[in-house]
Amino acid sequence: MAFKDVLLTLTSYPQPTPVSVIDGAVEIAAVLDAHLAAISCEVHAEVRGSLLGDAILDIPALVAREAAKSRDNAKALLAAFETSAAKSGIRHEIIFEQCATAGEAALLVDYARLRDLTIMAVRESHDLGYAEEVIFESGRPTLILPTAPRSHPFRLDAVCVAWDFSRTAARAVSDALPLLEAAKTVRVVTVTNEKALDSKHSAEELAKNLARHGVEVVLDKIDAGGKPIGEVLAAHLLSHGIDVLVMGAYGTPRWREFVLGGATRALLSKPPIPILFSH
Repeated sequence: MAFKDVLLTLTSYPQPTPVSVIDGAVEIAAVLDAHLAAISCEVHAEVRGSLLGDAILDIPALVAREAAKSRDNAKALLAAFETSAAKSGIRHEIIFEQCATAGEAALLVDYARLRDLTIMAVRESHDLGYAEEVIFESGRPTLILPTAPRSHPFRLDAVCVAWDFSRTAARAVSDALPLLEAAKTVRVVTVTNEKALDSKHSAEELAKNLARHGVEVVLDKIDAGGKPIGEVLAAHLLSHGIDVLVMGAYGTPRWREFVLGGATRALLSKPPIPILFSH
């Protein structure tokens, strides 16, 4: 199934999503020939007042000012998206919501469950929490974009799959098939000497499966050499000019860790390239 219905989440508070993320998402939608919906929320903090607190800080007025800031940011983001999408000529729509700060993640999950793919960016700690919720709870793949402006337009020349023989890695490969089939080059990378791997099922067998979909792959094995797994993967991606990394994610609501051991929040919070996560 191709990615034809894509969601872009735009954070309005406390800091707005960079406009470069909007432009990147529009480029991706154009490459995929997909409909792109952008959602941004006016969030309202839920603060219990007190006679002393209200007298000293005027908490209701403070909450109202922050809500207005969120509303202004959300509308500005959606206006920027409208301009970028119209210029690109992609099919698009705008979604403006209002919710409590504590309910924003659940709202985004609800929308993500009804889309083929969700595009997000992470620049603040609360963005990281929202990304985790969407990745783990939506049941759909999530593409995390770097926040820095791109040096060149988005393309699908080279896609890399992080493969460790796990269920979540297999799920990620299945979810990412539209990208793999469209890519000019697909590399499957396995990092060795980092954790125990299931040696009964090799990357060569995955290559046979993908070949039946018309996807020819290059197999890479990298020795971790005692380095952090995120560092090893990032170096491999940049040295081979990879456009998108595909990897699985696993965890529970109380403890979450991304596959390939140490490829944890550091890689999610500072992705060197777009990363498609699937759970």
